[in-house]
Amino acid sequence: MTEQKNGTAKAKKKASMSVLLGAAFLMATSSIGPGFLTQTTVFTEQLAASFAFVILISLILDVFVQLNIWRIITVSGLRGQEIANKVLPGLGVFLAALIVLGGLAFNIGNVAGAGLGLNAMIGIDPITGAIISAVFAIFIFVVKEAGKAMDKFAQIAGFVMMILMVYVAFTTSPPVGEAIKNTFMPEKISIFAIVTLVGGTVGGYITFAGGHRLLDAGIKGVESIPEVTKSSVTGIAVTGVMRVALFLAAFGVVSQGLAIDPSNPPASVFRLAAGEVGYRMFGVIMWAAAITSVVGAAYTSVSFIRSFSPVIEKYHNWIIILFIIVSTVTFVFVGQPVNILLVVGALNALILPIALGTLLIAANKKDIMGNYKHPLWLTITGGLVVVIMGYLGVMTLIEQLPQLFK
Repeated sequence: MTEQKNGTAKAKKKASMSVLLGAAFLMATSSIGPGFLTQTTVFTEQLAASFAFVILISLILDVFVQLNIWRIITVSGLRGQEIANKVLPGLGVFLAALIVLGGLAFNIGNVAGAGLGLNAMIGIDPITGAIISAVFAIFIFVVKEAGKAMDKFAQIAGFVMMILMVYVAFTTSPPVGEAIKNTFMPEKISIFAIVTLVGGTVGGYITFAGGHRLLDAGIKGVESIPEVTKSSVTGIAVTGVMRVALFLAAFGVVSQGLAIDPSNPPASVFRLAAGEVGYRMFGVIMWAAAITSVVGAAYTSVSFIRSFSPVIEKYHNWIIILFIIVSTVTFVFVGQPVNILLVVGALNALILPIALGTLLIAANKKDIMGNYKHPLWLTITGGLVVVIMGYLGVMTLIEQLPQLFK
């Protein structure tokens, strides 16, 4: 009997570790999309070794955001929109609308990225590649254990991307010493680059991807804090490894004086680093980055409306599939609506301060958190991120709104 109990306990622990790792990789791979690849390459070309400092600061801010949000969600046992509605009635609906709108718009870009990835990998037409990729993503949510399938896929895709990225970083032989020096003593600082990286890594739906996955797997309560903390930091660490590896690969190319093709910067880096084989490897990374972002965006966006209706809760997997289909059909027949994407991008920048600010207020409400006391250092650091990202998000929105009416 004792052996049976021990066996059950071990199985539960193994399942819990799998979910925690899956949540970490879901958040990480959701943030590592087509935009991630382009941003990192372009900023490396502009800032060279100084981009190492930008990566360091953005990762520190990312950790503050995720430690706060994952902890508050799992301790309260409520999803982001439910917490927001308890803080202020209707706020959760507003937040959900922003998340779904942003997630749908950017999923069009993710689907397009998946098509381009297959084009670079095996040479098929990007639209055909996008459709094949969408069918693959849909299959994940058709299988009986969709959550487990999503966890496993995120982990495998994440590991493949990391291995390939680290390999390419080695082939370009970047001046690592210069990069390390500039990590702490940069020759130039770009606030815009820091804000872009933070928004791209923990902005919009990405902020909630891991926390909502843990809730769906039944991981919640004060007793889960140590595991949740490890999971959230693991997610940021995976993103950090990918960012550093891609930066070093691009820095190696830039330091050799080679010209990066502005029409497709990340593909250019891989081709310059490892020739035609490198370009095919870029296709694998682009596809993996895009398809995991398609899955993460669809899953997390729909998780924001699940609590609004028993019907949505019951059929949420089918609504996720519909979300992917709508994104794909829009790309195939309309393309990427650039102006709308620009404005929604600015709105997405506002989601982080609104969401984090709301959850920090909730963290000090007894009717939401019970007897739990949120650490003061997390409240202060989280508050600083809210102020900084809120101000810069508003400035970006004001700048981008006129684009919609051109």
